[in-house]
Amino acid sequence: MGQICDGYILGIVGIALTYAAGPLGLDGFWMGLVGAGSLFGILLGSLLTGIIIDRLGRKSTFAWVAIVSLALSLVQFFISDTLLLVIVRFLLGMCVGADYTVGVALLSEWTPEKIRTKMMSWLMAAWTFGYIISYFLGLLIASMGDMGENGWRWIICSSAVFALITLAVRLGTPESPVWLQAQNRAKEGLALIQMHIGNGYRLPVEEKQVASASLLRLFSPELWRSTVTSCTFFLCQVLPFFAISIFLPVVVEGLHIANPHASGMLYNGFTMVGVLIGILIADKISRRAFLMWTFYGAGAVLTLMTVWQNMPPTIALVLLATFSTVLAISIVAEWLYPPELFPTELRGSGVGLTIAASRIGAGMGTWMLPVIMEQYGVTVTLGCCIATLLIGGVVCQLLAPETSPKFVNRVSTAKAHVNA
Repeated sequence: MGQICDGYILGIVGIALTYAAGPLGLDGFWMGLVGAGSLFGILLGSLLTGIIIDRLGRKSTFAWVAIVSLALSLVQFFISDTLLLVIVRFLLGMCVGADYTVGVALLSEWTPEKIRTKMMSWLMAAWTFGYIISYFLGLLIASMGDMGENGWRWIICSSAVFALITLAVRLGTPESPVWLQAQNRAKEGLALIQMHIGNGYRLPVEEKQVASASLLRLFSPELWRSTVTSCTFFLCQVLPFFAISIFLPVVVEGLHIANPHASGMLYNGFTMVGVLIGILIADKISRRAFLMWTFYGAGAVLTLMTVWQNMPPTIALVLLATFSTVLAISIVAEWLYPPELFPTELRGSGVGLTIAASRIGAGMGTWMLPVIMEQYGVTVTLGCCIATLLIGGVVCQLLAPETSPKFVNRVSTAKAHVNA
């Protein structure tokens, strides 16, 4: 539910800005800054939360994030100053970043290994569902009579409903048993597992303890590949995803595709299809292959769309749906892969740093897209997105560690046969 709420908070600003531009007098710069405010907030929120939850635990942060998100969502209705709106969106982004970090760590540490891939994949499906329904509910709210200059307010503060539901379902959430184990409180962790899952489950075999849980260790010879890969792949996925989807009507109009709202519905519908496909295949292919070919595939389709801007409308819609699907398949790895790259004592910090780094790309992309579009047109704008996708594919091809249990075990077995 938290991921649905997070996705909704980030997605609803796009449709709200469509109706707020006139009342607030927004130009491309301010539209981009309001849209990117929450994304920049995620950077700070995720980074701080990663450090906090590795030291103090997951449970309390998990509850407080929903409370603050609810309050800030409601505050948005009463804002008339653009700069103040940017600040509140930034604070909401900090809540989303905190929720990303603590939610991913908590779920990955509570889920039995044999179903962890599926569970973490469905977490991204929940986020995507929230992000997509924000588009449709935003249009629905906008169509409910003549709300005048307050229409955008009702749209943007509608995230309060999802924050309230999230708060309700999180009450009573237990602490992470794996974190308790890392704090030499294994008996407490085992008691929680038996209470909430059953007597047939145990704590995982305890990893060899390492003296340092410092952020600097993320860049040690042991972990630097994991850190660079995690930060880079996430950044290179979210920059084009947010930049294009938040300002989709502007991008679609630049590509000369008629009816931007209908095209937006098509784009968002196939985004959900892509996530479901990603869930189905995530555990069947290696993590490296999954990342590489979704980057290269999305880049190839977007290149064709950028170069061939006078294509027939039917082909344009097919390519738009294809791009949306392939890019959505790739984002399934965002909550699945980073927790696998870091040991327990650094998982919160590693995931937090990953999310923080990714928001640099997402925030800059969202902020600058309308500005670049105004100054240089759609070709240059989409060219930046293509370059980002290409960089992501190359980095994953060169550096990405393989973490899929199925393929890691296969490699280990092969090495054992060779040694024998």
